[in-house]
Amino acid sequence: MKALLIIDMQQGSFKPYTLRYDTFGVIDRINELSQQFRKSGDLVIFIQHDGTRENCFLPGTEDWSLLPELIRGPEDIFVSKTTNNSFYKTDLQTILKSRGVKELIVTGCATDFCVDATIKSALTRDYFITVASDGHTTADRPMVPAKQVIVYFNWLWSEMTPTQGMIKVESCHAILET
Repeated sequence: MKALLIIDMQQGSFKPYTLRYDTFGVIDRINELSQQFRKSGDLVIFIQHDGTRENCFLPGTEDWSLLPELIRGPEDIFVSKTTNNSFYKTDLQTILKSRGVKELIVTGCATDFCVDATIKSALTRDYFITVASDGHTTADRPMVPAKQVIVYFNWLWSEMTPTQGMIKVESCHAILET
């Protein structure tokens, strides 16, 4: 079984929507992937950052809520996290193991923080990982434009040494074709 991880696509991270690179394109591609996963009977897991310790992204607030453009299904799973790593002190690993998930497709925000931390953590847990190269986004950083950050991390992940699993980086279109 496979699981699509949709990380931190929350309203508070996208104010204004132009803050993140290719926001609407990323949303559209994530929606295409999630629809395919639901049709195939695979898992769709939304991960939301709970920033209670930082006094932001408080559960139940508008900032904590998922972007309204994201399609949700009745069988989707929601996981709350408190750090960049979606596995750290969450029930994500338990959910994946109980459902026999071996393969993860990773999307979300922000490329260089929560997406990266989650990918590296999943790699050490021996998952087969596919990063949707055009299914994650970030904002411009002090010395690097967002588009360059995305290109760099796609390269970095494609060059990582696999554990018992493997890691690859593919476009959403290529993922949909497999």
